Amino acid sequence: MRLPEPPDDPSRKPVTILGAGIVGICTALSLLDRGIPVRIIDQGSPGQETSMGNAGVVSPWSFIPQAMPGVWKNIPKLLFGYGRPLSIHPRALAAMLPWGLRFLRQGTEAKVRATADAMSHLCGPSIELYRRHLAGTDHEDLLVDSCYVHAFRDGSRANLQSLDCRIRSEKGAELELIGQDRLAEMEPALSPSFQAAVIIHGQARVRSPGRLAAVLAKKAEQQGAEFVRAQIRSIKPHDDGWRILCDGERLYAPRLVLSMGAWSPELLAQIGLKVPMMVERGYHVECSEPNIEICNSVMDVDTKVVASSMEGGVRVAGQAEFAPADAPANPARETRLTQIAKAAFPNLNTERKKFWMGRRPSFPDSLPVLGPVTGHPSLFLNFGHSHYGLIMAPKSGELIAQLIRGETPNVPVDAFSATRFHW
Repeated sequence: MRLPEPPDDPSRKPVTILGAGIVGICTALSLLDRGIPVRIIDQGSPGQETSMGNAGVVSPWSFIPQAMPGVWKNIPKLLFGYGRPLSIHPRALAAMLPWGLRFLRQGTEAKVRATADAMSHLCGPSIELYRRHLAGTDHEDLLVDSCYVHAFRDGSRANLQSLDCRIRSEKGAELELIGQDRLAEMEPALSPSFQAAVIIHGQARVRSPGRLAAVLAKKAEQQGAEFVRAQIRSIKPHDDGWRILCDGERLYAPRLVLSMGAWSPELLAQIGLKVPMMVERGYHVECSEPNIEICNSVMDVDTKVVASSMEGGVRVAGQAEFAPADAPANPARETRLTQIAKAAFPNLNTERKKFWMGRRPSFPDSLPVLGPVTGHPSLFLNFGHSHYGLIMAPKSGELIAQLIRGETPNVPVDAFSATRFHW
């Protein structure tokens, strides 16, 4: 199978995208906007793996990296404290040690600010680009305006002078510190044990991340994208392009975008490129008959869990579990997330719920790898978006499309290069 090659313009040679998550789908839409033929290969339905399980936050202001100054002091609390938001699978310990050292070295104010600058380029236009992608689908209502409520049980911890709040404010975010009474007005279903909150205005939320991905995949298909359902076994340079082995079938691609999330490093290793990425699993429970309504996206800061009302009910999502990609889901997480949900929203009905686990691809600096690969000019990388995949997907896809088309990107891309790890 070979995609047609427009003969007159080399910058419009067809592109094959490996991975049909939200990042791959957004990349396809940006390429199609530029008249570039696209094929997307994935073993599953578009956007129905990791992309569908998140909390639905679309936040131009969520550009604060995970590694903050003093984060090492909080590790015991994260591992063993209330809600136990962090865990490490025994099989991940060996890889976790060097990754963790890289992570901790990111925790200086100078590095946090530099990383936030880079992340802001990907997060900033997220709402605008999603609305552009959704235009004409008759599903524009999947994205709704919202606030991001960071709720604190200990009101003394809520302040606007923390480093993350200062960085957001400096970049133009509208932040508000509220007390218990105002918080109860904004989110009546929230437990009165929360004393204060930092409100981030100018957000949006997705009412169904899985349906968003399906709608955008359908739009891409209507615009000419070809979707191939197959398991990708290997990639190999071939005839100024790439040979892709899928379930015994060999496909050729003049240009290739690797966007397979947690499974990307395995394919990169086949061409001798290693990157320090860890698989960081996230979970959610979604209560289909919740008996409450959550008006915004609400983060329980103590447990690192985000709750939101969606089409399928109330979803409570988050936490971080470093584990091999093939490790089974931890059933204890369902009980823990349910307990956290009930503590935060006492009237939430949890009798009918679904439990889900997904795999985030996480680098120690919270940035994805994005751009061409040295020595392989027809290969482009677009993966490793950690907790921010839904937010960063549309701009990441736009940047890859600009690079492939030969356009000059309108933001600096060096910070996302895979060569940044050579230290």
